[in-house]
Amino acid sequence: MQEVTSLLAQYGLALVFANVLLTQLGLPVPAIPTLIVAGALAQQNRLSAAAVLAVAVAASLLGDLPWFVAGRAFGVRVLNALCRIAIEPDSCVKQTEDIFERWGAPSLMFAKFMPGFAIVAPPIAGALRLATAPFFAYSAVGAALWAGVALAAGMIFHEQVEWVLRWLEEMGKGAALVIGLAVGCYVAVKWVERALLIRFLRSVRISVDELHELLEREEKPVILDARSAAARRLDPRRIPGALPVDINGPERALSEVPRGSDVVVYCT
Repeated sequence: MQEVTSLLAQYGLALVFANVLLTQLGLPVPAIPTLIVAGALAQQNRLSAAAVLAVAVAASLLGDLPWFVAGRAFGVRVLNALCRIAIEPDSCVKQTEDIFERWGAPSLMFAKFMPGFAIVAPPIAGALRLATAPFFAYSAVGAALWAGVALAAGMIFHEQVEWVLRWLEEMGKGAALVIGLAVGCYVAVKWVERALLIRFLRSVRISVDELHELLEREEKPVILDARSAAARRLDPRRIPGALPVDINGPERALSEVPRGSDVVVYCT
């Protein structure tokens, strides 16, 4: 760990820029630990806190830009791709759509504090045709708050940060092994949950042809469009006769549906 501290002291701004950029592009390389250590070094006058904050904000905006442009160009297809590769596909897009629908562009100021929201918010902003200037303005404020909190934590608890670094250094390779196992276990649990969810969904899923056959019958099924209002604006296509429904309160849409009716639900 002494090597990490030395590298940060010598190449701190470059490392912070690279770490934050990779994080915002979607790679699993968390930047918060680097920013906290940088804050501890800033408290020791070995780095400039203002320079670290400026570099972090610049890297964050540069990492958000490709996703924003992709959302502008490809719309809902980008969100579908993100949902396929996300560890928590059941919440990655739906939660972000709900937050963006409720708070609009200002939600970008707090996106980086919400798991899953940070990577999905820029393409949703692009897909919803948010203007470039407000996107950069709100994203810059959000990046400054996010990086500033981590830097402040490192500066306030710099003694504790130094103790942790010394402890990890004493553990040697064991520290890397423990951290690697913890991260590996977390990812493994999430992927198992994902696999079980997908397996369950496949067991209750019907095909397009099967739905078409049901719609040809005299007693047609009730079809619920469980997409958010934002998602319906992004992709206005819908199954004929589908009822828009709030996934958090579907009872209202089903109140007049006879018991025993077949119900088909689709979402993003």
